[in-house]
Amino acid sequence: MENLMTYRSLLVLLDSSPLCASRVDCAIRIAKSFEAHLVGLAPTGIVDMPVATESAASLAEYATLAWNTLRAEAAQSVEQFRQTCRAAGFQSFETQVDDESKARSLVSHAHCSDLTVLSQADPSSPGHAAMRETVEQVILYSARPTLVLPYAGRFDTVGTTAMVAWDNSREAARAVADALPFLRAAQTVHVVSWEEQRNEDGGLRPSLDALQRWLMWQGVTAEIHVERSGIPIAQAMLSRAADLSADLIVMGAYGHARWSERLLGGATRGLLDAMTAPVLMSH
Repeated sequence: MENLMTYRSLLVLLDSSPLCASRVDCAIRIAKSFEAHLVGLAPTGIVDMPVATESAASLAEYATLAWNTLRAEAAQSVEQFRQTCRAAGFQSFETQVDDESKARSLVSHAHCSDLTVLSQADPSSPGHAAMRETVEQVILYSARPTLVLPYAGRFDTVGTTAMVAWDNSREAARAVADALPFLRAAQTVHVVSWEEQRNEDGGLRPSLDALQRWLMWQGVTAEIHVERSGIPIAQAMLSRAADLSADLIVMGAYGHARWSERLLGGATRGLLDAMTAPVLMSH
């Protein structure tokens, strides 16, 4: 079993938000469970700030003060991360600070990580819109899976009971493959499909049977469920996850292009907005 895919390097966002502490705690527990290395990343976002000209002395002074504040916040987040790791008896960690925006920095570092750990944007936070965009951009542009933790609640376990949302798409297949370390460690794995989710070839039952066999060869025993629902698919997923007491939802993240932007699809965004359990997404 030693040669099976696992998570060897995890990435977690460090910032000054109230959600950082619980996010770091969860990332440490996951890293411990997989004997993985953990990288704490603190982007300052300085590169996105306006550059003052020499003639604008007051603006230059303000910019310098703002840069120093952002770097001090990053340094404080890094130090708190180090203290938390040491207090947890966790030794395999490192920290990174750069001046890129959160999204660009996370995407760049995620390419050389096995899993990125983020938090859902808190709608009551002043930075809600910016954080929501950051999470969406990381999911869409990262070459690795992203684990998003709900802003509310505490999650002492992630993946004890896993629910895979399946529609036989490329995105769903990639998400299942990316989640294999969690699925192998889970006590129970449920694969759920909804009759409204039909591919171009018709029903999903053949693909569900094929997925169940493939998971078996990966060391995962999965229960198959075919559901019928008259509510939006994001709501149906969350409702079924609650029924199953799932502490991990695995799903493909769907996006589309609009001019020069890449945007999340409605079901993916709907689940990110209303999630009540950790969600692993791959695009």
